[in-house]
Amino acid sequence: MKELSTRLSDWHRDAAPVACVQVVEARGSTPRESGAFMLIGEHWQAGTIGGGCLEWDCVHRARTLLDAGDAEWTHSFVLGPETGQCCGGRVDVRISRLDAALAIRLQQHLAGQEQAWPVLVLFGAGHVGRALARALSPLPLRLIWVDPRPEEFGAVPEGVEVRMTGAWEQVLAEIPAGSGVLVLTPNHSLDALIVAAALERGDLSYVGLIGSRTKRRRFEAGFREIGLPEERIAALICPIGDRGVRDKRPEIIAALVAAELIERFLPHPQQVA
Repeated sequence: MKELSTRLSDWHRDAAPVACVQVVEARGSTPRESGAFMLIGEHWQAGTIGGGCLEWDCVHRARTLLDAGDAEWTHSFVLGPETGQCCGGRVDVRISRLDAALAIRLQQHLAGQEQAWPVLVLFGAGHVGRALARALSPLPLRLIWVDPRPEEFGAVPEGVEVRMTGAWEQVLAEIPAGSGVLVLTPNHSLDALIVAAALERGDLSYVGLIGSRTKRRRFEAGFREIGLPEERIAALICPIGDRGVRDKRPEIIAALVAAELIERFLPHPQQVA
């Protein structure tokens, strides 16, 4: 989705021709929902309408349309034997040559989706923080990365907002209800302060803390001492990414946490079974 936004922002009237392949309507079991689209150039493509023979055929037809100078092509695909797919649904697809009006409509469509993206604050850079930033940056969320140490960020992935600050209280106070927090600073005392403040809010959708079950038990004891209610303590996710895989490599941790966030935190488009 972020690549689609970039491609649309870079497009101009005098650019090489581009086609838009869009799912106009999806009925039954389909690989993508209505409104999903992809952009097709002569030697590139961005986005997806679900892959498989459906997408392969549409990419071929889109490039044929561009070569022929046509403006639009529509077709209804039944996802059965004739398409080499067994989803069982039906997809109506429209292929259009990109022009200024269509580009604006698509940008507005993406902007509307981006406005609904939840905010996730990643407290802590370092080796796991960097791996998480890379793993989470392609996802449909607004990622804010907080650490006072400039040397720890490394190469910041596109779209990630960096806050080079130790004022974590301000960052935490500014995020809206329904946001998420991931805490992995190099200081366990600081971890405890941030997590306690996040749980005390009571309106965050995800509060995750890197660490072991022993670390969790110690933190829980401290939270009880300061009077945090049990239901808020129970909302803490620690260990994060706990899917039964015992692997401490940063990239593996990041992949497991990304999967957890997709399940527990991100909203998902409506799908018809």
